[in-house]
Amino acid sequence: MKQLLILSFCCAALTTVVHAQQKPNIVFILADDLGYGDIGPYGQQKIKTPNLDRLAKQGMCFTSFYSGTSVCAPSRASLLTGLHTGHTYIRGNKEIQPEGQEPLADSVQSYARMLQQAGYTTGAFGKWGLGMVGTSGAPDKKGFDTFFGYNCQRQSHRYYPTHLWDNDRKVILEGNNLQQKKVYAPELIQEKTLAFIEANKSRPFFLFIPTVLPHAELQGPEDAYYRQYEHSFSETPHKGNDYGPQASVGGYASVAKPRATFAAMVTRLDAYVGQVLDKLEELGLSRNTIVIFSSDNGPHTEGGADPAFFNSSGGFRGVKRDLYEGGIRVPFIVKWPGKVKAGSRTAQPAAFWDLMPTFLDIAGAPPAKATDGISILPTWLGKGRQKEHPYFYWEFHEGGGRQAVRAGKWKAVRLQVKKDPAGPLELYDLQQDPGEKHNVAAQHPDIIKKMDGYMRAAHVESPLFPLIVQQ
Repeated sequence: MKQLLILSFCCAALTTVVHAQQKPNIVFILADDLGYGDIGPYGQQKIKTPNLDRLAKQGMCFTSFYSGTSVCAPSRASLLTGLHTGHTYIRGNKEIQPEGQEPLADSVQSYARMLQQAGYTTGAFGKWGLGMVGTSGAPDKKGFDTFFGYNCQRQSHRYYPTHLWDNDRKVILEGNNLQQKKVYAPELIQEKTLAFIEANKSRPFFLFIPTVLPHAELQGPEDAYYRQYEHSFSETPHKGNDYGPQASVGGYASVAKPRATFAAMVTRLDAYVGQVLDKLEELGLSRNTIVIFSSDNGPHTEGGADPAFFNSSGGFRGVKRDLYEGGIRVPFIVKWPGKVKAGSRTAQPAAFWDLMPTFLDIAGAPPAKATDGISILPTWLGKGRQKEHPYFYWEFHEGGGRQAVRAGKWKAVRLQVKKDPAGPLELYDLQQDPGEKHNVAAQHPDIIKKMDGYMRAAHVESPLFPLIVQQ
């Protein structure tokens, strides 16, 4: 009997190990300020993105996917917590001193922590922006075993920063001092990213890659990525806050050829995606790894960037900081060999807050206690009925305050909310007018009333960012 019990125990343990090994790895690459139209799978004509083209051919492209909102910190908070910005703790870019942003509170759950609890090793490499080292919002407090990169999004304005962070250790980049440039941070972060994959090839891992590319400033080595565009476009030099005695951390340097530099940054990002795909293939991990690519919001205009020239918004209205489609509709590509249909596209609407329940479904983890999301696994797999949101909601806390809601084909936008919380709504029929050129609010008072009701229901006051006192 004793031998039988030992044998049963060993079999159970082996079953547990095998089950753990069968869990798919998840790699989520998040670009910074990359527009819907900045890459080949979404219509880009001037910038080469062969690796993202490859990813799209191997996976599924969403054509109606939305970020958390239209700027960095709140969008990333929405992504990691599974809440839209009417409910998130962080709803704006709020700086703290001497370095960093307002931290996520202790009480705020993240799916990275829940994946840890489900047996995943977790790593994040790139830009954080949700809480300085030692605070409740630091990466290690929000579910990441390993972090390397910029903790502070203000510091990430510089591609040759004075330092990065390796978990809670400050890494001084010798030769970078805001007067001279030696170490290009994205290259170093990419090296650490690939090393994480190598180190964790024998266990399930969640790899979050919130790259800083192609956020301003427009900077990079004058290497092959740059040289292929150096003489491709007419250029107007951009005058900025240069490296030297007057340089500030948050500034953007001058750039002689901003269009060529931006294109090179996007192609560099694409090459990094390719390196990740190649590393997974090299280690025999591709078949059991989900690879996702998206962006945190629409395209930026800072530092000499020219989104109009590149059609970065993909024909949609608006850019970063807008709640029109160009500010919040982002590329989203998912590859899962044998599960997600290769070369497919879907118009199924979805958003950042849907990823928490989706990832937890995949991991076999308990559901989140609080989320605005709906698992989109049925859409990925082409199986079962996809549950639908009654509406999607966003808010933005700069520029006088803005709100937006989408319900089916209808999209409503309210501007200057802080001045007039009950101000007029603009209304657009995205089916007939995806560019949001024709405000049809006057013709549809019943729809306006419904959309206003959704906005009132979605917004809950935040202790950090009270936007609206509802009348």
